[in-house]
Amino acid sequence: MFMNIGKQIKSIRKQHKFTQIQFAKVLNISQGNLSEIESGKLDPSLETVINLCRKFNLDFNGLINNQVSEGSTLILDANETKLIYGFRQLQAEAKEEVIDFIELKLKRYSETI
Repeated sequence: MFMNIGKQIKSIRKQHKFTQIQFAKVLNISQGNLSEIESGKLDPSLETVINLCRKFNLDFNGLINNQVSEGSTLILDANETKLIYGFRQLQAEAKEEVIDFIELKLKRYSETI
């Protein structure tokens, strides 16, 4: 079953266990606008859709073309979302350091499994 974009946004919000107020802050919109978007009374702005896709690693084309079926979006947990959001705020050199650290941890913990 395919959903309209408002229902998709609501589903993403609920899967991440955000309240409307919390999710609206993440998307830089008001809670009232989010409520209207989720209910289908208002279409989200392009900026809102782009923010949603960037912050939750979603397929932009699938979302706007209503080709994302319920449960098929890539859902990140709160820690993954926080890491990605934080990573995107870093300068290039700091990003390289984070990647090096993650690779070191992956190597260390994959050897113990």
